[in-house]
Amino acid sequence: MKIAISGKGGVGKSTVAAVLALMLAKRGVRVLALDCDPDANLAGALGFSAEEQAGIVPISHQVALIEERTGAKVKRYGQMFKLNPEVSDIADNYAALHKGVALLVLGAVEDGGGGCACPESVLIKALVTDLILYKDDALIMDMEAGVEHLGRATARGVNAMLVVVEPGQNSIECAQRIIKMTQQIGIKDLRFIANKVKDEADEKFIRDALAGHEIIEFIPYSEEIRKADRIGQSALDALPPEIAARFENILKKLS
Repeated sequence: MKIAISGKGGVGKSTVAAVLALMLAKRGVRVLALDCDPDANLAGALGFSAEEQAGIVPISHQVALIEERTGAKVKRYGQMFKLNPEVSDIADNYAALHKGVALLVLGAVEDGGGGCACPESVLIKALVTDLILYKDDALIMDMEAGVEHLGRATARGVNAMLVVVEPGQNSIECAQRIIKMTQQIGIKDLRFIANKVKDEADEKFIRDALAGHEIIEFIPYSEEIRKADRIGQSALDALPPEIAARFENILKKLS
């Protein structure tokens, strides 16, 4: 299972990614969680302590690794470097482990933007391709608000793109942009999760805004989830039973 999760910042995509990853791990599945969002929040949602999070170095900041694998110096321009660096061992050697979930944080490429022709971006692109196309582990990808880390070559390896939305116009507009992006790179299985739904009016707003698209579950607003982040509790541990059942239903529909 290779699942990419996207949506506007703040809608709860890291929470969704963490809960699905932890639920799969509890079933005995080998799970790799990939935090592709520069505003990385997945470690906290998985329940890593503040001390553990401080010790996680994003791949884009692993200067020695980048230079070794690409044969080029970071932040030095006008040089040649490998376009197909060796990355097959990175998940095993650089992931942080928590409750059966292996976590890799990609981090942001600081100079030139995420699509720059620089050693950092080349290594990250090769790593994402390897994890999607050549690894057997279940992969849960917490994306930024788009599909920047995916391309036509890797899109065929993604089983589904889940877009998390909340009952607000900005969230819906972001989702509509993501729809266009996924069409451009060829992702065919696009589904939606409605989060932070408080009442029937919220549900109707989202159904009307996404008419013609599959909304696989409506997740009620939960104070428990909001408070969990304050105390360093994992999103899964914070779920009331009735909401946990909805996440189980999401996994059922994806399998």
